[in-house]
Amino acid sequence: MAVLLYRVDERLIHGQVVVGWGHALRFDTVLVVDDELAESAWEQDLYRLAAGERHVHFSSVAGCAASLAPLQTDDSRTIVLTRGLAAMRALGAQGLLKGAEVNLGGQHHADGRREVLSYLHLSTEDLDDVQILLAAGIDVSARDLPDSTRVPGAQLVGT
Repeated sequence: MAVLLYRVDERLIHGQVVVGWGHALRFDTVLVVDDELAESAWEQDLYRLAAGERHVHFSSVAGCAASLAPLQTDDSRTIVLTRGLAAMRALGAQGLLKGAEVNLGGQHHADGRREVLSYLHLSTEDLDDVQILLAAGIDVSARDLPDSTRVPGAQLVGT
């Protein structure tokens, strides 16, 4: 089955993802694409606990295509999570986001980021990544929860 959601969320697996998006999408598998987590077994265990009964896989950005392939050919209802926009941009550069919508979720205040939405703080580099994804024909929008108002990517970069 196809991936149900590609989401950028710095907290990765947490309540909004598991409960909010989980209830709406009824996903059973999570693929976390994060170079550091792909190398840290103990951190992976923590995220697996947060996911409950769901299957959780971890991949580096470079290994994502190989990790994603079997999930697209079985009956899995999968979501793909990255911690930041740079990783999602890299997936787009690999051709993995064709026909997909990228959801921007929690990106919180940090040095070099400015508030675009209450739950979305982006740096200049993040905004450049959104523009790169949009230019590649990838549908980018922000929405913290499924019932929230969808904010189109073009509106985000114009902010």
